[in-house]
Amino acid sequence: MAFIPKQQNKMKLLLIVAFVIIFACTVEKNGSKTQQAQNDSTIVFKHFKLANARHAFQQAILQFEKQNPGVKVKEEILPSNSNIQHQFYVTSLESGSADFDVFLIDVIWAPEFSLAGWLEDLSALIPEEERIQFFSAPLRADMYQGKLYAVPWYIDAGVLYYRKDLLQKYGFSPPVSFDDLVHQAQTILNGEQNPTLNGFLWQGKQYEGLICTANELISGFGGKILDENGRVRLTDNAVRSALNWLKDCIYTHRISPRWVLSADEESTRLSFLNGNAVFLRNWPYCWTFFQREESKVRGMVGTAPMPALPGINGKSTLGGWQLAVNRFSQKKELAKRFVRFMASPEVQLQFAIQVGTKPTRKPLYEDPRLIKEQPFIVQLFPILKNTVPRPVTPLYPQISQILQIEFSAILSNIRAVEPALESAQIQIEHVLEIEKLAFDKKSK
Repeated sequence: MAFIPKQQNKMKLLLIVAFVIIFACTVEKNGSKTQQAQNDSTIVFKHFKLANARHAFQQAILQFEKQNPGVKVKEEILPSNSNIQHQFYVTSLESGSADFDVFLIDVIWAPEFSLAGWLEDLSALIPEEERIQFFSAPLRADMYQGKLYAVPWYIDAGVLYYRKDLLQKYGFSPPVSFDDLVHQAQTILNGEQNPTLNGFLWQGKQYEGLICTANELISGFGGKILDENGRVRLTDNAVRSALNWLKDCIYTHRISPRWVLSADEESTRLSFLNGNAVFLRNWPYCWTFFQREESKVRGMVGTAPMPALPGINGKSTLGGWQLAVNRFSQKKELAKRFVRFMASPEVQLQFAIQVGTKPTRKPLYEDPRLIKEQPFIVQLFPILKNTVPRPVTPLYPQISQILQIEFSAILSNIRAVEPALESAQIQIEHVLEIEKLAFDKKSK
């Protein structure tokens, strides 16, 4: 969790330079020879193992094949771990592999894969007049240099869970501001006098979850990591205030336990499920667990947007998965047709009802079938509509690593807020210069 010395920073930047130049120099290749013949109408759909979705995938594929006689879709399933998926795609696509045609990518991968030349341009697949149906944040995240390189398939967003029973007991409504959250948590902790009860749990481990949490709070204070023009804004007062507030939750307000510094989604979910927290920042997937019979908070949980300063709407970090077409595919038109089908309102609604995925098309949240079968998903609409992406850049993985190190050092009291943010600002500005050089080289 310690910060990187200057010598290590230089070495890291050299490695980034080499990494990006390899990306930028990737040229379109014929791809590795596939096992199917050129005239074979089989396309390969690569995706991760999505919980409770086996039947839904099979049903959707059968529907597509029925609508497209002679076409077959072959599924190849990867583990759920996104790091493993990312490594697989980088390794395969860097070699120009055409062994799969359509694949699911994390919302933060589209710019990275686009700069590398691995994704087919899908701008024409979703016309401008149709894009208004989609939530705007995932569309922005799927674009690079004005082109759409992936189609939003399902959306995710950070949620503030709270104990309805405890808030009602003390006469509180769900917190809207940061001061509300601190005041309510402290009041309930003082009133309950329960040593196992915590006020506010969040993901503070040095990993991507920390950036998701911090991104929401920075937005709630009116700040951004990168602005619309791609400028780094880490030394702005809003960013300092957000990191100081999160730090104060542990050391000053004492509403967050120190163990949040090693906490991820699952450890915080389990603690809240066992009745050991008033508030929890986490993802929508937790809801199903909280409603199960063995849950100690069953029937006692409510959801709300993330808090913010007065006058600012609380925003949630954008998550979710996107449909992309392999640029090296030998069956691009069939692949695009399949993407169009999977992103259709009918299929998105089908997955929402059967699996619980959150559709990326806004009109579906008014569909009577979704309202009846998945009321919790409909309830999330205001939160999903107000999401904020993490920095949309091909070098986001490198930027995230820098932020993880510096934010973790701040929260662990290893470094003061100002010098840590100044260090992160300088490092990320260097990274963005490398991106510019790589794009310029690719454009020539």
